[in-house]
Amino acid sequence: MTRNDSEKDEFPLSERPNYQERNDGRLDLTLHRVVDVPRSLIWKIWTDPEQIKKWWAPRPWSTVDCKMDLRPGGIFATTMRSPEGQDFPYVGCFLEIVPEEKLVMTNALEPGYRPAVEPFFTVVLTLRDLGGKTDYTALVMHRDEEGKKKHETMGFHQGWSTVLDQLVEVAKEL
Repeated sequence: MTRNDSEKDEFPLSERPNYQERNDGRLDLTLHRVVDVPRSLIWKIWTDPEQIKKWWAPRPWSTVDCKMDLRPGGIFATTMRSPEGQDFPYVGCFLEIVPEEKLVMTNALEPGYRPAVEPFFTVVLTLRDLGGKTDYTALVMHRDEEGKKKHETMGFHQGWSTVLDQLVEVAKEL
């Protein structure tokens, strides 16, 4: 099927695949919460590299660098620093962007959709407006059960919950 440039290929989020229904409990981890922050503000904090550096790593870790090209195939790269001073770089790319509704990114591909050497996960972040609050869901999909288990052992639930708390703190300061 070829695409005519005049054809519109965007659909409302309600008509797109529901990634939550595709959650595979053997391979995927999920963080879901309702937060008392407007969706537009969460989107702003998620899509601004300077804001990302304020909340992306669970304290006492820090995010010392963030590069972002907010388009499909564009870079999403961060460097987390441990309390001992060791840096942990992450490089991936965006797959899908629906402003204020959804971000899909992966480290299975590098910027420009180049295959990565060691893919770890793909994240589907969905934001739904609840009248000033936001239904926030991060679905983290892994290639295999070993990858999921590794992420759980690294502290996925506590870590991703902590960074969401830190995101809310940043929002309250803005």
